[in-house]
Amino acid sequence: MKHLITLLFIALMAACQSPKETVDLIVHHATVYTVDDAFSTHQAFAVKDGKFVAVGTNEAILGNFESDQVINADGKFIYPGFNDAHCHFYGFGTNLIKRADLVGTQSFEEVVDRLKDHYASYPSQWLEGRGWDQNDWEVKEFPSKDILDKAFPDTPVFLIRIDGHAAVVNSKALELAKINAETRVQGGEVKIASGEPTGVLIDNAMDLVSEIIPEPDEKFNREALLRAQDKCFAVGLTSVSDAGLSRPIVELIDSMQQKGELNMRIYAMLTPNAENLEHFVKKGPYQTDFLNVRSIKLYADGALGSRGARMIEPYSDDPGNYGLFMQPETYYDSLCRIALKYGYQVNTHAIGDGGNRFVLGVYAKYLQGKNDLCWRIEHAQIVHPDDFQLFGKFNVIPSVQPTHATSDMYWADERVGPERIKGAYAYKQLLDENGWIPLGTDFPIESINPMYTFYAAVARKDLEGWPEEGFQMENVLSREEALRGMTIWAAKAALEENQKGSIESGKVADFVMMDFDLMNAELSQVPHARIVGTFVNGRAVFQD
Repeated sequence: MKHLITLLFIALMAACQSPKETVDLIVHHATVYTVDDAFSTHQAFAVKDGKFVAVGTNEAILGNFESDQVINADGKFIYPGFNDAHCHFYGFGTNLIKRADLVGTQSFEEVVDRLKDHYASYPSQWLEGRGWDQNDWEVKEFPSKDILDKAFPDTPVFLIRIDGHAAVVNSKALELAKINAETRVQGGEVKIASGEPTGVLIDNAMDLVSEIIPEPDEKFNREALLRAQDKCFAVGLTSVSDAGLSRPIVELIDSMQQKGELNMRIYAMLTPNAENLEHFVKKGPYQTDFLNVRSIKLYADGALGSRGARMIEPYSDDPGNYGLFMQPETYYDSLCRIALKYGYQVNTHAIGDGGNRFVLGVYAKYLQGKNDLCWRIEHAQIVHPDDFQLFGKFNVIPSVQPTHATSDMYWADERVGPERIKGAYAYKQLLDENGWIPLGTDFPIESINPMYTFYAAVARKDLEGWPEEGFQMENVLSREEALRGMTIWAAKAALEENQKGSIESGKVADFVMMDFDLMNAELSQVPHARIVGTFVNGRAVFQD
């Protein structure tokens, strides 16, 4: 009788226990950096229908959920999917296919050698390349067309500087674009020497050539997007903000995402041409699970490396040169007015202190104090001391790229002098204005690897560990701030913080698994940290 009662009791208790919920994925025995408000860590989580449904201890998750797919992380470290807040995703893919890689060249002669190799392997109507930087050469001066003319007399050549704000072309390209010594361009410059073009084109002058290069077809564009996606997943990126896209590329992205061919989440900043304004902006924001179209990308000025960034006072190493504004003020007023009316963000490239001051002034007219519109300044690279407070006053979001600091630190002070450099790459000071700051890379201008972003933000050194004491360490970010900048703050800058950016119940299950603890490991090892797995909607899209 006693034995029967015991069996009945056990059966009753079993009947009273709630059955486990079936989910699509369980990950356990990990260190999970959730990047929630408390920056809490957990051991396990469950995923169902592409979203996190629970985060907690191993016992809680394994005791309450069951799945056909269970991953024992075996002590590995998990982070929300990394999010690049400013890059050129489609352009990066384009470079992978059709442009010669000129990054790291030590002379213009080496540039030409690489072009010859590229052209031998990929002959085409136009010879294109990207990545040269005269600041890396022994003679730190712009090149000229002469060597290109000798090497490629009959093939037009178009070579984009690493920052995308200057190019050098040969005589054939100048001829086809009808560029001569009298050519003038609003927001750009055709460099002249001895009464004729040198072949160097600054900012908007580049368009005179780029606009006559045949557009790639859809097959090419699909391949470019897929190649870019593969590279991004391999470094842990699950979301990107693509700074400046046309309607055909946005529609192709949407189509490929809807078919499940493209699984990268993309925040698309629109090029503000008439077609984009009519088709997208005036219809209001457009958002799917993978695509967010709600911003326009403007350019206030050029870049520091090519001395096109607009300065309040002349360049220290080029007296009389203030840089340039890309468009007249009425242009920015018109577009800001349209964006505000239709609920779009305005994201404006500004590098120089003059460029940043100008954009802050234009924004102020439309934002009129505190707001939650998340209008952004992309780069916010050099800011006058009097202007930092305007970011907080009008809730303007500085979208910055920490590796720009460690790439430019060798020569930036020569451009702007010892006083203005104090307001350059001032990420901590900018963070303090609004309490948060999104981080990106600007790839392909910088490396695609978000580990370099983290390292540059926290160590403020190059990959060789220079300078030993770090560069302008008063503006260093903490490890937590850097990780937030690459995840939840990047999502917030796209008004997507309720959908992604942290590992919390209800958010999309995008996460990265690593065998490296970003919060506690030796800082010098961060650039070498590897991705074990990248997951989108709880599904592996990359595994090492």
